[in-house]
Amino acid sequence: MQLKTKLFGRTYVFKSVKEVLAKASEEKSGDILAGIAAESNEERIAAKRVLSELTLEDLRKNPVIPYEEDEVTRVIDDGLSEGVYNKIKNMTVMELREYILSHKTTGEDIKRISPGLTAEMAAAVAKIMSNMDLVYAASKIKIITTARTTIGLPGTLSFRIQPNHPNDSVEGIMASIMEGLSYGSGDAVIGINPNEDTLENTIKLMNVTHDFIEEWAIPTQNCVLSHITTQMKAVEAGAKVDVFFQSIAGTERCNREFGITAKLLDEAFEMINKKGCAGGPNLMYFETGQGSELSLGAHLGADMQTLEARTYGFARRYKPFMVNNVSGFIGPETLYDGRQVIRASLEDHFMGKLLGLPMGMAPCYTNHMKADQNDQENAIMLLAMAGANYYMGVPGSDDCMLSYQDTSYHDDATLRELLGLRPAPEFERWLEEMGIMKDGKLTEIAGDPSIFFKIKPLGRR
Repeated sequence: MQLKTKLFGRTYVFKSVKEVLAKASEEKSGDILAGIAAESNEERIAAKRVLSELTLEDLRKNPVIPYEEDEVTRVIDDGLSEGVYNKIKNMTVMELREYILSHKTTGEDIKRISPGLTAEMAAAVAKIMSNMDLVYAASKIKIITTARTTIGLPGTLSFRIQPNHPNDSVEGIMASIMEGLSYGSGDAVIGINPNEDTLENTIKLMNVTHDFIEEWAIPTQNCVLSHITTQMKAVEAGAKVDVFFQSIAGTERCNREFGITAKLLDEAFEMINKKGCAGGPNLMYFETGQGSELSLGAHLGADMQTLEARTYGFARRYKPFMVNNVSGFIGPETLYDGRQVIRASLEDHFMGKLLGLPMGMAPCYTNHMKADQNDQENAIMLLAMAGANYYMGVPGSDDCMLSYQDTSYHDDATLRELLGLRPAPEFERWLEEMGIMKDGKLTEIAGDPSIFFKIKPLGRR
């Protein structure tokens, strides 16, 4: 295994695969803050060259956190398909890149090698790709999942209604849900981030959204983004929910900061399969994003991108219905500006799909970042071209509970029109029955939530 190269008349020597991975990353404020980023563009290029010549076997044998020390490493390594891995282990990272980008290689070809790839391999190949490479490669891979509805089908683009409210007012939340539905959003999920993570509040929000979905016969699923332990207690108490949610990370230490372990998620996975209201088979919803390990002091010297890939390697154990990437949510400490948010979002979307996950994207930003609405819109257009399964729908793009900027209901409708994409088929049929959409286009009544007060609920007919 060669960890040095000569470039521009200078020899660059790296101490470990972990250092090569970190220094081959595109510039990001979080890696600089951690003191692990390349010190110059020349060193970054040298690291990319060394990385490109490593084999997939080199990367498996040198995870950024040793197998003996980290549960995430063990979950990923133990879950690997040895048969697939043995067929591809002698490929270099450069050869893997050429294979993925070849016009002869289909999305199904890529999905066949996916079970033999570790997170470090996914991160490595993404590090030697350009932005357009990442868009092109990801666009080939279709990951289709089903809870009540099916998302990720070719030609479709789905959305999560995120009807958060600062004090969890049911009236305020319901108004947001109705507005989102009237714009054609909501086929991915109706998912509420509660302000109060209490059992009583979680039960209330689960049941009110479940009852509304049943009353109006809406082909979608509900979710309340309390901590997974609160959701489990709510279901034990009889609350009605379709999908379980949890934030996850790429190191065992960070997951413990989140209050989770693989054992706990195994229990949640079993519970939602037995007691959830949706048929599945995909019933878990994870949120991720570069920088969470750094912000919690749990990165262990590994770079943000590689840790994000490890998060996906951990997630695939649970065959999730949706994974939402929120790069930019933390702020400039991890991703400084629009350029870094766009790059991280493209990397994460590709790495997630390469590892077999149904990626939704939320290239969001906080108001103290050097990023604005134009950066976000550039990102969502690129990610839509890359084939993202879904986006957020937030009233006016401004989350009044979490205080950050995300995609709006208007953005949702624009992206579908711009790229000729449609809602999930069963959801589109419901929109047509409501008069909100016809032949794939929003009608004159779209955007008017008062329609829910003017007609009889479809579920009662």
